[in-house]
Amino acid sequence: MYLFNTGEVLPIYNQTLIELLPLSLRTTPAVSIRKENKMWTATCMLMHYLESFTDSLVVTEEDEKPIGVIGGKEVIINIFENPTSDFFDKITVEQVTDKNIIILSEKTKLSELLEKWKQTRRAFSIIPNNLGGYSAISGRKLLEIGANCVTDLTISELPKKEIITFNRNDTIRDIINLMLQNNTRKIVLRNTNLFISDRLIIQMIAQKFDFLRNVKFLEQRVAESFNLEEAKNISKDVNLVEISKIMYGMVHPYIIFQNHVVTPWDVCMALQSDRIEFSG
Repeated sequence: MYLFNTGEVLPIYNQTLIELLPLSLRTTPAVSIRKENKMWTATCMLMHYLESFTDSLVVTEEDEKPIGVIGGKEVIINIFENPTSDFFDKITVEQVTDKNIIILSEKTKLSELLEKWKQTRRAFSIIPNNLGGYSAISGRKLLEIGANCVTDLTISELPKKEIITFNRNDTIRDIINLMLQNNTRKIVLRNTNLFISDRLIIQMIAQKFDFLRNVKFLEQRVAESFNLEEAKNISKDVNLVEISKIMYGMVHPYIIFQNHVVTPWDVCMALQSDRIEFSG
């Protein structure tokens, strides 16, 4: 639905969040963690919430005031530099918190939100809710907007992102190094549609490797240690609306199309196009 103002058409990115998400803007509660908690607690929480529910944890002070965020990136970077149990047992959440927390209002325009995300490279922000707390606005939330828009934009028109691959004999050190070098959270096993993600690494740290106690974690071979996740192959050049619906229905959305990968981040950035209307 286009809005009119002094005769001008306002594209979707010039509409406010409350206009785009009138019923669900505040329906996803932000998951918070106190700044004094140790990193093993944050890791356990991220294992359950990354991608499937939200994209980061909100770090709070004693009065529940949000002071920052923490996600998979903070864990991956730090275990690459300090692959021991000390990181999980002795380091507090506050010590690795990203202080660039984005607090929105319902009058924030979609374009303003996307610009903030491009600056932080994190598809996550929060908005005050009616209960005195905060709700989360993540990439998954914006997939709702994509699924309800009207556009002729197709998946083939999105920016092409090279598939970053690894081999079966690569170590976890190799994988994390690839993630950091290419600023990506997912790496695909060569000649397959199987991938490893920061969430999967975090899950294995907690469940299999006992928070790196008595194990040389970075030297572990991926093929011997991980059950990989499966990306969805798309052969047809589908509409942005359809790809948003497909991703929204996936627990860990990741799509391969014509030797390129598509993530929720790509859909979010595509919402800046002038060719998108909102069906309301």
